[in-house]
Amino acid sequence: MPIGVLEVNSKEFRNYLTRYRIVVADFWAEWCIPCRIVSPIIERLARRYSGSAVFLKVNVDENHELAVEHGILSIPTVIVFVNGKEFERFIGAFPGIEKKLSITIEKLINQ
Repeated sequence: MPIGVLEVNSKEFRNYLTRYRIVVADFWAEWCIPCRIVSPIIERLARRYSGSAVFLKVNVDENHELAVEHGILSIPTVIVFVNGKEFERFIGAFPGIEKKLSITIEKLINQ
């Protein structure tokens, strides 16, 4: 299982979705200020759940078709996938996002 947060393109993204049970995808863009708030949170979670979940970063400017395919209307958007299907979606850099993501990931790991 990959360690850390991996920046991926559309093909790599689809590959990870099919290969791993729990995938956390951060849809972001360079110019997005709230994305800079969420990014270190995703990094921390990737370290905490290393070996249990895969963490991906998807640049929406470089992977527009993937953003459209997943209905990304606002960034940052973090989607937790289970067995290739969307399980839960978190939009924005809101207070408590780290805790909510942790609770979701823990729940999935312990299933």
